[in-house]
Amino acid sequence: MRKLILSTTLFIAGLVTLSAQTWQDKPFQQDYARKYAFSDRNYPKWKLYGVCADRNRRIQVLSSKNLLTPGDKYLVKDGLYRFLNDVDIVAMGTYRQQFIYLTPEALFSNAWAGKLWVEHDMPGAKAFCMGKDFAFLLSADGKFEYYANGKKAWEKETGTFLPEKMIWDGQNGHFLVLTGDALYTFSPDKKKWKEVHKGSSLTALTLWGDKIVLGTADGYYTLDRKDFSKRDELNNKLPWPDLTDVEVIGGRLWFGSTRGAFVLRDDGGFDYYASRRWLVDDHVTDLAAGPDGSTLALSSTGLSIIAYKPMTLYDKAMYFEKVQRLRHIRYGFQSRTNLRIPGDLNTAYLVDSDNDGLWTSMYLAGELYRYAVTRSDTALENIYEAFEAMERLTAITGIPGFPARTYERNGYQSSDVDPNMPEDQKIWRLTPDGRWRWKSTTSSDESCGHFFVYALFADIVPDTAWRNRAIRQIKIEMDHIIDHNWYLVTWNGKPTQWGRWNPEYVNSFPPNVGDRRLNSTLLIAFLQTAYHFTGEEKYKKLAYEMMDKYGYLENILRPASEIGFVKGQPLSDGWNHSDDEMYFLTARALIKYAFTDDLRKKYFETVKSHYERVKPEKNPLWNYIYAQVGGKDYDPESSVWWLQKFPLDLVAWNVDNTYRKDITLLPPNFMRRTSEEVLPPDECPMVLHNSAYEIKGGEGGRREYPPYIYTLPYWLGRYTGAISGPER
Repeated sequence: MRKLILSTTLFIAGLVTLSAQTWQDKPFQQDYARKYAFSDRNYPKWKLYGVCADRNRRIQVLSSKNLLTPGDKYLVKDGLYRFLNDVDIVAMGTYRQQFIYLTPEALFSNAWAGKLWVEHDMPGAKAFCMGKDFAFLLSADGKFEYYANGKKAWEKETGTFLPEKMIWDGQNGHFLVLTGDALYTFSPDKKKWKEVHKGSSLTALTLWGDKIVLGTADGYYTLDRKDFSKRDELNNKLPWPDLTDVEVIGGRLWFGSTRGAFVLRDDGGFDYYASRRWLVDDHVTDLAAGPDGSTLALSSTGLSIIAYKPMTLYDKAMYFEKVQRLRHIRYGFQSRTNLRIPGDLNTAYLVDSDNDGLWTSMYLAGELYRYAVTRSDTALENIYEAFEAMERLTAITGIPGFPARTYERNGYQSSDVDPNMPEDQKIWRLTPDGRWRWKSTTSSDESCGHFFVYALFADIVPDTAWRNRAIRQIKIEMDHIIDHNWYLVTWNGKPTQWGRWNPEYVNSFPPNVGDRRLNSTLLIAFLQTAYHFTGEEKYKKLAYEMMDKYGYLENILRPASEIGFVKGQPLSDGWNHSDDEMYFLTARALIKYAFTDDLRKKYFETVKSHYERVKPEKNPLWNYIYAQVGGKDYDPESSVWWLQKFPLDLVAWNVDNTYRKDITLLPPNFMRRTSEEVLPPDECPMVLHNSAYEIKGGEGGRREYPPYIYTLPYWLGRYTGAISGPER
């Protein structure tokens, strides 16, 4: 990874000093996919045989019916050369970056003024390989012929086999011919055919430096390019070992398999491209170099192009900003976006979610950090818009200080609605004017997001009137909790299921159950925040009462290492990663607004204990929040790795890594870690920050995930000085 440069000490918003290792944000190669399936409206289910691209950046796919090429969304008939529509092409390839075609009668090209036309006498020919000076080797079932200077110069009967692959080794002056159980050479100069290696289940062949790479149905191994001795033993610790093709593209070794494509990294690991995020389907049959450094991956039902473009982390954040504004704003909220047709962003529609307030607070926080760094007028406009959506959450309920989960126009709310339920029992409450409904089961997750972002808003926005509106929200929501005996109390006078900070509830959990520690942390941070912005002594007095009389300080300072499984206790069957989200969003206020320096130091140690437990997740949001509150060992390289590997495609495609042979799966465990290796986010299902170690999952392509998953940690990284501005 690029060298980290130690910056000068920074002072972060009056919080703590941070010696930040600043990542210099220079362009990196961002990978993304373009996918072209058959159009069911235009084509039957033809078979696809091969793909290649020429020097003109044109791509052609050989099918059982016609030559195809990528259209806007589908593979379409390539009609550029009209006469090709009437030609029975049985194989195609490239030579000197020009298309070459094989028919039952001839081998020809449209390049070189169309002068390349060599008739042959092998009507059953199925494959060819170009050699030196337009010479070529031709193959049919059980027979080979060699043509030089437009004439047949050699032939051989070989039985019934058809080669898996033929390539020309110009360095050694011979053809390499692979069958399922052997590798042969043919020397045109000596007219000599020779078996040079015996194998089994051989499927793929390429040249890689001074090695010959042989793919099999169970991995790959290498031979010496000169003497054919074995160089590397069989490696089947691959994402999937059943190989269909091996190619060197852009100097890197690529593999096609029956479960996706992957490329060998310098560190010996693999970048894995599978699922609909990357491929039309996972059964890759052919790989080829594409235009502009891309890789063409032909599958059973279409063509996928793995392409690259230089981006800085900033460029990526601004790309996601456009996505956010296009498809993820609903009444100012950060909204859930579903897709009527899997993967088709043109069919997007907005729906409510239980955590509209929390997710919006995280989007809004990203925009606040962006504004603090850039002073962007657009960011400030987004900030005020999102704030007003959140502010209305308390106004719409009619219950002083009680925030709704979300709201929607009457008749359009989309979750948790039973049309047969009596009106006076519905959790979606109707406003007096009958135009809106608001959801009433608000949880601690929502309160956590509100206190987090209202404090950040009050710290950063430039306008005093807007700042005072945020402080008012802090006050009325805090007063509601106090006035209702440390509960969120909804329309029916009862506490909600999860809005509970009362000592009787909190301390009912044994000390090593996470909710006891978490809820104590949340409440004291809320009270500290209210005191900091209002100066009202009651908040400070109540905080000390909860800490001293009811043991909340002891609960807060309990190291995260003591949290574990307690037999028979609810909420302790495993580590809750949603609790991580609430904890880290609260950590800033817990430390920054601490009543004393002594408390601040103690709080930092307990936050550090929590961070050390989740550090292996390589989550940049946790890393940068830890840096923001004073942590020095916040793993900057993993943070940038995650940001670079986060996919541009936010669609919730189904992803499964459980069959992979290159990772080590773990048995069920308290931390709910599924594998020893943390896989990059572009190889995993899409998840929010309250999930971790998800290596299998998805929603069938029927949802686009929110861009704030990237923009919040990115702008926080900029705000803390962990990431530099973009460099060109």
